[in-house]
Amino acid sequence: MSDRIFNVLFLCTGNSARSIMAEAILNRVGRGRFHGYSAGSHPRGEIQPMALDILRRSNHPVDELRSKDWMEFAGEDTPELDFIFTLCDQAAAESCPVWPGQPMSAHWGLPDPAAAQGDDALIRLAYADAYRMLHNRIDIFIKLPLTSLDQLTLQRRLQDIGKVQAEQQAAAPASTEPAINE
Repeated sequence: MSDRIFNVLFLCTGNSARSIMAEAILNRVGRGRFHGYSAGSHPRGEIQPMALDILRRSNHPVDELRSKDWMEFAGEDTPELDFIFTLCDQAAAESCPVWPGQPMSAHWGLPDPAAAQGDDALIRLAYADAYRMLHNRIDIFIKLPLTSLDQLTLQRRLQDIGKVQAEQQAAAPASTEPAINE
């Protein structure tokens, strides 16, 4: 087992919900083998209150979380990134900065809970669904044998994580209760 810590950047346009939740999830379930970061191409400068609420209720530390610009990770004095995952279609379509170290990347698109409409229960459900999908994808990712897979196989597996989970989500019936893991 390697003592190496893998740095992972989660990107969304606003860096206010999905990418923030992914950062918090990875930093807990990665158990010191991974360090999660998040950023946005056009960060809102604040975190969606419902995202903070779901993270708090799931016992994630939130005091250090903040909405930040992706250029914070493109300079020379930044952590060398190993992986970058885009979580929204808009960020995936944008021209990204050149990342030091040439990290592997994949698109793990999922619906934006901040765009959910309806009563409070439906909006909470959208955040709970996003949290659950992110948690599931990250759990699959951290179990990959990263040091023993060749680059092509690893790239395919990273892409498949987003595809398979999205297909399962589209086929799954909508639940009426938010399921909070951990």
